[in-house]
Amino acid sequence: MTVSSAPWRQPVDRTPVWMMRQAGRYLPEYRASRADAGSFMDLCRNHDLACEVTLQPLERYPLDAAILFSDILTIPDAMGLGLYFETGEGPKFRKTVRTQEEVAALSVPDAERDLDYVMRAVSTIRRELNGRMPLIGFSGSPWTLATYMVEGGSSKDFRHLKTMLYDTPDTMHQLLDTLAHAVTDYLNAQIRAGAQAVQIF
Repeated sequence: MTVSSAPWRQPVDRTPVWMMRQAGRYLPEYRASRADAGSFMDLCRNHDLACEVTLQPLERYPLDAAILFSDILTIPDAMGLGLYFETGEGPKFRKTVRTQEEVAALSVPDAERDLDYVMRAVSTIRRELNGRMPLIGFSGSPWTLATYMVEGGSSKDFRHLKTMLYDTPDTMHQLLDTLAHAVTDYLNAQIRAGAQAVQIF
């Protein structure tokens, strides 16, 4: 099977393609589920609804794997930065991390405790899939997470990030090191919860 062979660099019958937004944000059933949840993050934090929207595209299309419904920025949210979404503007954080003191104050979340809603979603999805197909989990990479944490949201010029990178490289390295440990713990927790493959963005 393509999904199970490709991560091990074994020959596959076709090249795997990651379908972005596989959760089907354009699908009417997804929109109904999100409306029921109240907000995007409430949808992510409700393991039954996260399972529901993970499975919705599989009922419409002959896909080879399920992709966990979540967000790439759950780790910094668990670090206390306050993730929220502005309509038409994407994810933002209520707090940013730009100084050595702010970076030093960060701690690696306990993935199974602080991000338990993700683990509950993973285990619920695996149970509902019942062996039909593999489940893929994911996380933002340390660099991706750092860009959002320093900028406070998406950016066109990454001015604050570049300032940290060039003016205080030790602070940037400390931030990336903390995030590398957090991402490792988070993905391992997803695997323990039942994810059969994980991807880093």
